[in-house]
Amino acid sequence: MANERNLTFNTNDLSEDEMYKLLTGSVVPRPIAWVSSISKKGTLNLAPFSFFTVVSRNPPTLLISIGPGVNERKGSIKDTLTNIRDVKEYIINIVPESLGEAMYRSSANVEPEKNEFELAEVTAENGQLLNVQRVEEAPISIELKLDQIIPVGVDHLVLGKVVCIQIDKAVYAGNYKIDVDKLKPLASLAGDFASLSPSFAYESKSNGT
Repeated sequence: MANERNLTFNTNDLSEDEMYKLLTGSVVPRPIAWVSSISKKGTLNLAPFSFFTVVSRNPPTLLISIGPGVNERKGSIKDTLTNIRDVKEYIINIVPESLGEAMYRSSANVEPEKNEFELAEVTAENGQLLNVQRVEEAPISIELKLDQIIPVGVDHLVLGKVVCIQIDKAVYAGNYKIDVDKLKPLASLAGDFASLSPSFAYESKSNGT
């Protein structure tokens, strides 16, 4: 029996949009993958995705989930997905608070020919190992080669193997660790964004993460 304090929502009774709102408001905060890619014609693309996580340490693999276009491009295939399918290389830039406005500008629904680096007013810098441009101002950029794309409903899970990571010395704590307090990563909420309070740790014997 349901607790009287709680509201119960049955998936079968909800629209896709209603369920999306409940999920994105519940699974928070989420990191933001600011994905830079390039088309077969050489057009640069930059777009943020908050369905993003690590899925394997060996081989080092990251996942982003890319949904269909919205608003005026509702139901279309997003340029990021098309570029990754075609070129099989991309870069995930980590978004600090200081680049929040630029990241938000790059989320606009624009035509494939539009260069979102220019829209966001950030600098495109060549990757170290890949023929893809990173956001020069980003404190961390992770270069990936496509492993596989898995359709799940209306979305696509994109798994990429990490081949190189560039880290600004200002956020590197040494011993292969990141100083999160200096990184100041931006988090995605239900349509809004949040910064992180100073980090802290619990004393625990658990090996979980």
